[in-house]
Amino acid sequence: MKKNVGGADKILRIVAGLIIIALGINFQSWWGLVGLVPLLTALTGTCPAYLPLGISTCKTKEPENK
Repeated sequence: MKKNVGGADKILRIVAGLIIIALGINFQSWWGLVGLVPLLTALTGTCPAYLPLGISTCKTKEPENK
């Protein structure tokens, strides 16, 4: 799959995922597993929800003209 999660987006997803997991552990709730979704999308660099919308937060390199 094509990478579509950029730097700032990736950091935000990691922080949010860890917070959700920590809250789930703190409150002893299975809802903490929801935190795995942003964490995994950050680590893989691909967000399936961005694909149909055509969104990408990655910086793209301009093709070089030779």
